[in-house]
Amino acid sequence: MDELERLQPEQLKAIEKNKLIVILDDVRSMHNVGSTFRTCDAFAVESLFLCGYTPAPPHRDIHKTALGATETVSWKHFATTQDAVQAARDLGYKVYSVEQAHSSI
Repeated sequence: MDELERLQPEQLKAIEKNKLIVILDDVRSMHNVGSTFRTCDAFAVESLFLCGYTPAPPHRDIHKTALGATETVSWKHFATTQDAVQAARDLGYKVYSVEQAHSSI
């Protein structure tokens, strides 16, 4: 720990993760991707799956927003959403989706 009592990246990687995988599909904004890495880090998410044209690390804009979370959150990039969903199912996860659309609540 440092003087602010924050865990080091190696310590963060070793903590028990929540059995949750987040899948980002076709998210254009590198800032949103970096922010999602930070959120996954804060909630100790097991893994982040990026798919489609969602940008992946290493990239300066992702790292700038992620504030180091790209080093502590396990992630993988998939060519298609179907590949990411199938990988999650193969690992025993139930898949739920959220979409922002005109008819969203």
